[in-house]
Amino acid sequence: MNHGTRNRGQNVSLSTSTIPSYGEFEPGPRQASSPLTPDSPKQFLNHVDRGVYVIKDLSEDPGPFVDRLPYRTPTRPKEIRLSPCDNNILTTSPDNGRLTTPVQEQGQPESPHVFLSPVDKGIFVINSTFDSSQTSLSNNNNDANNDKKKNHAEKDKNSKKYVTNQNEATSAERKPPDRRQIYGVDENKERGNWTGRLDFLLSMLGYCVGLGNIWRFPYLCYRNGGGAFLLPFIIMMLLIGIPLFYLEAALGQFCSRGPTTCWEFAPLFKGLGIAMLIMSGLTSIYYNVLITWSVLYFFSSFTSDLPWSNCDNKWNTKDCTLKLPKVTCFGTEQKFANGTCYSNNVFKGIWNDAIFKNVTGRRRVSPTEEYWNNKFLSISSGIDDLGEPKYELALGLLFAWILCFLCLLKGIKTTGKVVYVTAIFPYIVLFILFFRGITLEGAGQGIYYYIVPNFERLLDAKVWRDAAVQIFYSMGPGWGGLIALASYNRFHNNVFRDSLVVSLGDCVTSIFGGFVIFSFLGHMASQMNVEVKDVVTNGAGLAFVVYPEAIQSLPLPTLWSILFFLMLITLGIDSQFAMLESVLTGIVDYFPGLRSKKTLVMLVISIVFYILGLPMTTPGGMYILQLMDHYVASWSLLIVGLTEVLVISYVYGINRYLKDLEIMLGRPPFLCWKICWMFVSPIIICIILLFAWVDYSPIQYGSYSYPEWAEALGWLMSFFSIIFIPIVMLYKINKEDEGKNAWEKVKLLCTPSREWGPALVRHRELVDYVDGFVQDPWVERGSHQYVNYGYDASMGSHTTTDVSRQSWASGYTQNSHVSYESAV
Repeated sequence: MNHGTRNRGQNVSLSTSTIPSYGEFEPGPRQASSPLTPDSPKQFLNHVDRGVYVIKDLSEDPGPFVDRLPYRTPTRPKEIRLSPCDNNILTTSPDNGRLTTPVQEQGQPESPHVFLSPVDKGIFVINSTFDSSQTSLSNNNNDANNDKKKNHAEKDKNSKKYVTNQNEATSAERKPPDRRQIYGVDENKERGNWTGRLDFLLSMLGYCVGLGNIWRFPYLCYRNGGGAFLLPFIIMMLLIGIPLFYLEAALGQFCSRGPTTCWEFAPLFKGLGIAMLIMSGLTSIYYNVLITWSVLYFFSSFTSDLPWSNCDNKWNTKDCTLKLPKVTCFGTEQKFANGTCYSNNVFKGIWNDAIFKNVTGRRRVSPTEEYWNNKFLSISSGIDDLGEPKYELALGLLFAWILCFLCLLKGIKTTGKVVYVTAIFPYIVLFILFFRGITLEGAGQGIYYYIVPNFERLLDAKVWRDAAVQIFYSMGPGWGGLIALASYNRFHNNVFRDSLVVSLGDCVTSIFGGFVIFSFLGHMASQMNVEVKDVVTNGAGLAFVVYPEAIQSLPLPTLWSILFFLMLITLGIDSQFAMLESVLTGIVDYFPGLRSKKTLVMLVISIVFYILGLPMTTPGGMYILQLMDHYVASWSLLIVGLTEVLVISYVYGINRYLKDLEIMLGRPPFLCWKICWMFVSPIIICIILLFAWVDYSPIQYGSYSYPEWAEALGWLMSFFSIIFIPIVMLYKINKEDEGKNAWEKVKLLCTPSREWGPALVRHRELVDYVDGFVQDPWVERGSHQYVNYGYDASMGSHTTTDVSRQSWASGYTQNSHVSYESAV
């Protein structure tokens, strides 16, 4: 694979006797790339080399070329030859005159194209005195070289001006880059940066540490042998989690682009960014419903008696546990075969819960579970019985989206301040709950179950699969959020240090949260007279059924309930910020014109996502949420992560990527990263995907089995994100004009574009290890934004600001070294 930059050739030699006919420069009209009227037949500018154009007249008027010029045409020399001399500067001799462009004559903003020198009829060289790196026409080759060196020295003095893309200075000659980072002032004025030193670190920590650390990780520990699950989890974190985390964070910081536009190093794979954006968007829709539940439970806790603490409410049934207490039936009391116990013909309770369930078919239900199902959700019989939205849930969801909108009102400037509270507060509550939990009766039983491993389970492949999937859920690679957040970093930020801190912090939080949770579960098990394994449930049931049950048995239950659900809100809102920021960043990066309207874009996103989330506020909404949670980002997330690491390692080139990290961090990365990115991480992800497909089982919610049409809908949601990877590939190949066949087009689309690299010119100057790397593609692109007014003076009203971005992504032919892409 060619790891250079897709560029124009510089070995060109033109003369009036050797210039090809116009027909040889006709790849087809490129009207979409021109700011002129699309149906204008007057003119096209076709590049031959930098600054050299062929003017093609498509008008029906065959009048003399000289009559079309609105100004005097100098006498054309009979023989003009363009050839590269020293330093690849194009020269020509003789030069009989120059034309002042009408752009300046009409009083429009000063154009860098000061002169337009004719070479032949319809062939011009734009000679820019603004930039010495452009094609220079001079009578003397040595004078041209001296002028270039002089201009280059002046531009080194003023770092804001363009520096030539000729890598004249070697690494030994260049002064060490200034790696100082000044906070409070944006390094990237257009895009913006994190304001404070800890903004990024806390935002990433808040993104990784979310609701999954509270309910998903403990359940996986329970299901996979307690402490035995910790070993696979730590191994997967070291071999997959940290490498992919570092890979994505460094990618976003290096190019300062979001997940939809960071793929200029291999434009063929831009569909990966769209897949990330869709997964983050769909997940944020149902994730905010979880935050809504936490918000409503939080407000319901402001009572002296928690509403889920007794069985005397209208939503309670006869199966409520307080109405069917577990008792010991003595000899003088009546013990019935159905598991019930009576004293003097008065019902006393249940002496055997298993017999009672088998004989009667009834199950004892806790008051927290009845509040959750019967009052809070009013859950229906299935997904095909949705019902109407509950107004409490609909209003709560509206509140949650308003909260997200206000916190993201000014992008990272607002989020960077909010995370100081939302990322730190959960740890305060966890420490309080930890010290309270370990002092409860029965807490030792739960902690013992948590830390004592069952090593036999290490031979079960499901344990390792669950550990790897939990890494993706917890640490966040493949979602696009890491790229989006890191893209606002300053270029020389130590992203390696931040990646290690956040990754280890997430792992420690999960393990520490397990101690908190299992201490309460041990207390609950002792109170319910059951084993720990019979207490733990999965997902939302753990947070909204088990925990409220544990809290109500504590002193001051109202206080603990308020603290616990406030912790859930802050945990969830951090992760929601990052997912929404990745969606917002992806949109405004893909459509830069919307960057100044971020607030409006965020408002539209909030409104649309709120409407899409309303079905989950219905009685059947829980079934929709479980369906989305199971399918939206499961194995599709693994595919995105696998494709991402393979593209960077083998398409872009792992050695070049390591060099990118070196100029960013100031030191070469360790060899272990290269090994992980090229071999270890991809192989492990492939194994996990294989087991995920072989061990597939239909989705269930409790004892409810989803109908086939619902499963088909789930698979459709899975495909909806990753299907854009091949779709974008086919689209890019079809739109590519160069290459004789599909394979040549694929190779061109796997070559970095001219814009790929750091966002700021002073950082692009550090890239001296890539042949043909363009240090300022924006100024170079601007130097070609020239409308030829030579054919029709009426064209003078047109401006040249609207230049096709893709014209610079496909303007080079490797075989002929002739660019035919229109730059107008």
